[in-house]
Formats: sequence, structure tokens, C-alpha cells
Amino acid sequence: MNLRSATRCKGFLSVVVIGLVFLIAAWQDSAQAIKEPDRTTANEALSNQDFQEWLAALRAEARGKGISDATLDAALSDILPEKHVIELDRRQPEFTQTFLTYLRRRVIDDRIIRGRALLAKHRDLLNKICAEYGIPPRYLIAFWGLETNFGDYLGNFRVIDALATLAFDRRRADFFRAELLSALQIIDEGHITPDAMTGSWAGAMGQMQFIPSTFTIHAVDFTGDGYKDIWGSLPDAFSSAANFLSNIGWRTGEIWGREVRLPENFDLTLLPQGYKGPAFLVYNNFRTILRWNRSINYAISVGHLSDRIIGLPQIANGRGAEHEPLTRDEIMEIQQLLNRLGFDAGSEDGLAGPRTHTAIRAFQKENSLPPDGYPSPALLKLLRSLLIALS
Repeated sequence: MNLRSATRCKGFLSVVVIGLVFLIAAWQDSAQAIKEPDRTTANEALSNQDFQEWLAALRAEARGKGISDATLDAALSDILPEKHVIELDRRQPEFTQTFLTYLRRRVIDDRIIRGRALLAKHRDLLNKICAEYGIPPRYLIAFWGLETNFGDYLGNFRVIDALATLAFDRRRADFFRAELLSALQIIDEGHITPDAMTGSWAGAMGQMQFIPSTFTIHAVDFTGDGYKDIWGSLPDAFSSAANFLSNIGWRTGEIWGREVRLPENFDLTLLPQGYKGPAFLVYNNFRTILRWNRSINYAISVGHLSDRIIGLPQIANGRGAEHEPLTRDEIMEIQQLLNRLGFDAGSEDGLAGPRTHTAIRAFQKENSLPPDGYPSPALLKLLRSLLIALS
């Protein structure tokens, strides 16, 4: 498939031949495939005496990694675990969003219009960054818009406190302990003070919501002032995002993907909202976006917002697909019904992961239905009626 040529940094296509393309996996946001969280209560997780003992060991480990006592005193003195952080970590959404619902809440007219204005405002800077890292400006604007609404919402949690809480809690202790040590390193290097290091409850920071380990590996001091300031410096924030994308595999001259119409009898296992929804042909850069955030809905939204910012049309097909969300209890019921009917949907946890989708496809094939693997209200209704008929 020959692609038309255009300039390198304006986000259009160069002359390339795509030998291998990737179609979107069927499951909803990959976050739904995460294991059901440990139901430890916040009170059980937040024993202050145990926390102080844990904190002393953390200080010793950080000191062994070369982090100064001055930094440790400034960052860790008088901190206590934050119960609200644990509550947010334990919280699961009652409803699952369909792909089109997710998209429509994020790629909105106001964000498109504002994105175009900001692209024009920062074009000189973004073109310089593009020349160095090969990331077209429109994508950086799209990431910025989805991550923080162009800098409106950077998060108001003290990152050190949030990470210490999550590192002390046993559910994902190793991951957050490493992130906390990275955050302490950032402070020790002088890029920001502990109180100014604010972000999300899970420790994502700055204009582009980097976690600390991403910062330590990929952040850039584009201004040359000696600080990597992803909070207050757009040159540093944009260049850091571009460096990150470049380092994780972005291919200059290729787009992220495109909407397509599927021919009859096409394999339906690879669609984000079932056979009635839209279909996309995606390329390597879509995979790169997934490495930023492992959510299919997020990755398509970044790509589509970047397209709309430069004037490309909205998604044309599949807008009549079912938009009614399923609750976790309803997805759990689908899993239970599939298992009772002999289709292995795996753990009945209300999280529609790959195993659940495989079971749905098997059921659909056996019943001469389009095998898209999509958990929908119509599917739940059919499963209920079938089980009643068989009972």
C-alpha cells in the first residue's frame, strides 16, 4: 500500500510502504484486564507505627542509592499515609465506557478548537522539537490535551506523599517503591522541591503526566537552564514528551492509523466496539502510543484528536453502535452465564479481558452471530434468554 508523500514534521505522510499493519485488539481498555485488586481496607493498610518503620527502611535504601539526607529530610519528614489515595486506588468504576462514549467525552469541539489555537501559538517551538526528535507537533498537542487539558489540571497531590502511601500499601508495593525512589532522585538533582512536586494520586506529574521513572529516563532540559521542568516550562515538557516517544519507537513519517470500512466476511476479532462500531487500520505508531498508555481507547483518542486538530474529518462509521454501558455486575453476569454454558470466560470478576472476549467469540460462532467478541447489553439479554430456555 503506497502512501502519499508530504512534509516530515507537519504530521502528514511521507512516501513509505507499510509492509505490516496492526489491527486493534478486541478488548475494552486494557486497564479492564488488570487483576481484581486486593480488598484490603484503607485502615488495615495505614498503620502509622508500621509506616514509620517502613519509612526508616526506605530512607536507608534511598541513602544507599546516593540520595542526600537533606533531600530525605525535606521530602519525608512528617509525612503520613494518605487514606484518600488508598481509596482512589481501590476504587473501580461501576460502569464500563463504550469506545465511542470514551471518544466523545475526550475529543470534543472545545478541545479541538483550543488545540488548533495552541498549535498555532507554539508552532515555532514545536517545529524545533520536531526537527530534533521527529514527532509532529499535532501529536504533542493531542497528548497535552488529553493528559491535562492543555495544562489546566496537573493534579494537586503531593507526589512524595502519594507514592509513599502506595509503596507502603502491599497491593503494588514494588512498583510504587521504585517510583518513590525515582521521585526522590529528581528532587535530589534539584529539578523541583518536594512541595512543588505535585501530580495525580498515582504520582503522574507535569504537563504530560510523567511518572517519576519516565522522567528520570526521558525528561529533557530543552531551555538549557539546568532544570528539567515538566511543570512550568512548555519547552521542557514538549521536548520530554517527544524524547520519550522517540525512544520508545516512534517512526517519523508514519501516521498512527486511519478509519476503514471492512469487507464482507472480514475477521471481526479486532474491533473496539463490536461489528456495528467503527474499524481502524493502525500502524507502528499506534503501538508506540500504547506504550505511553496501555488503553486502546486512549490511543485511538490521541490519534483522532491529532487528526481533528489539523482539520481531518471526524469518525464516519459505526456511530449507531450500542452506547449503553455495562456495569461490572453485568459483565460478571455475562462471564457467569458463559461459564455455565460451557464457554470458558475465566474468572468471574466483572473485568472483560482477553479470555472473556475469546469466550464471547466462541459463543457467537456457535450461534451463527457475528463473532466480534464484544460484551454488549444485547449479548447479555440473549445469554439470559438462552439459559432460561435450557433450564
